[in-house]
Amino acid sequence: MNPLKLLVIGGVAAGASFAARARRLDESAEITMIERGNDVSFANCGLPYHVGGEITDRDVLAVQTPASLKAMLNVNARTRCEAIRIDRQNKKVQVRDLSTGREEWLSYDKLMLSPGAAPRVPAIEGVDNPRIHVLRNLSDMDRIIADTAAGMQAVVVGAGFIGLEMAEQLHRKGLKVKIVQKGPHVLPQVDGRMAVPLERALASHGIELFTNDEVVRFEKGDASLVCHLASGKTLPADVVILSIGIEPESKLAREAGLKLGKRGHIVVNEFMQTSDPDIYAAGDAVETTDRVFGKPVAIALGGPANRQGRVAADHLFLGDKARPYPGSLGTAIVRVFDVAAGSTGWTENRLKASGLPYAVTTVNDVHHASYYPGAQMVTLTILWDPETGRLLGAEAVGIAGVDKRLDVLATAITANMTIDDICHLELAYAPPFGSAKDVINIAGFAACNQRDGLVDVTTALPSDPSVQVIDVRGKPVAQASPVPGSVNIPVPSLRDNLDKIDRNRPVVTVCALGKNSYFASRILRQNGFNVTSLAGGLTALTEKP
Repeated sequence: MNPLKLLVIGGVAAGASFAARARRLDESAEITMIERGNDVSFANCGLPYHVGGEITDRDVLAVQTPASLKAMLNVNARTRCEAIRIDRQNKKVQVRDLSTGREEWLSYDKLMLSPGAAPRVPAIEGVDNPRIHVLRNLSDMDRIIADTAAGMQAVVVGAGFIGLEMAEQLHRKGLKVKIVQKGPHVLPQVDGRMAVPLERALASHGIELFTNDEVVRFEKGDASLVCHLASGKTLPADVVILSIGIEPESKLAREAGLKLGKRGHIVVNEFMQTSDPDIYAAGDAVETTDRVFGKPVAIALGGPANRQGRVAADHLFLGDKARPYPGSLGTAIVRVFDVAAGSTGWTENRLKASGLPYAVTTVNDVHHASYYPGAQMVTLTILWDPETGRLLGAEAVGIAGVDKRLDVLATAITANMTIDDICHLELAYAPPFGSAKDVINIAGFAACNQRDGLVDVTTALPSDPSVQVIDVRGKPVAQASPVPGSVNIPVPSLRDNLDKIDRNRPVVTVCALGKNSYFASRILRQNGFNVTSLAGGLTALTEKP
């Protein structure tokens, strides 16, 4: 019997994962991997950190080379080799050697497509200037490093994960950095109030942010570029980094007649098979399912890509014993200097845009015992189904402990846990590591209070002058940063001062973090007041820098 011929188009995460798992399941398979770029498998998530010098050794980013893949896995890897056509009927792929121009046909029994996604480049005047860069691979990284130096002016267009990481690392390298973001805040993967600490971190390091604006054209100057914004502003730049999203590399699949989704991604089933059962696909170019609602979704992250490659190989060799790909949550995190922020599952903006019913709870607490030195505040938002209490998503921001909370809540969402369940999650506790009541437990408590009708919450200060705002912070704090139009009655003295509040007018209680305003709302409600508590406290309303 002839060995199974496997052809893998694209390396990096999904393709390399598929090839590695396939080899471990079948020692006799003939596995060939073709990669258009110079590097067959590399740590693309680490690229910004070598630009800024935080990762000092370039070689650690090259996860595998053709030689190491041959030695470890007996995989024939060919770099600078581009797939240009798939002949599905005869099960072969036409490829071109980009160094020599020579073309040939490679046959396959099973084909894996993992072409990834390309950085989006806007069709605007001057965008072809060599000072304008994208970051996708090691070659892009090398060009950026060669073209940047301390004292230069850099403009980063787009403030998603890559844009923020590049802004931080260019600043670390000594460049003067500006960010242009089309939306109202950085990191559109989280809601606006959660992005404010990131924007403050940028401002504190001298990085200028231009939100609700976009570059409409680039003008070549004598010694630099000029970025013309829609607002009429102009920003000089020695170097520009484009980070405005990605587009799936699905041209090959489309021309082969494979089914694509609405946004051009390759549609796959739960075992990563395309509309042709002999062709699998995985990674940034595919459309899978959302793990929460089962809706079509495209998630461009390394974790899902690696696991999808494994699922495809398992299905190919294990058949019915293979476990299907369960869908993606999109769990992600970014660091901007000292501040980290991230999300898992659905955000409030996404739920609102989809018209799905949801409730939101925001709490603040320290990442470990408050009395142990070094405690840092974590702001945590959970989204949940108001009927069942099932967790739908979560967002977190803070200086420490953000990753831990996101990981726990990603697991909770995967397990279909409810707000009642997270109240009683038993998490690792000792003063240096956590609290007896973790901020996740507190989010569960607060959500249950909302569901059970113990508290009504608002996320904004009232604009109606008839609403009484009662500031329940201590007097020194309230006097140092007063809330306009409020009356300061600290919680300990509230019961003795109920006569100072008009029972015929609605009340909103406010404090710094949301906990004391909840306590105050319970006192007032049980004394006959119509009261609402400011969720997350004044911290959640912090004005932009």
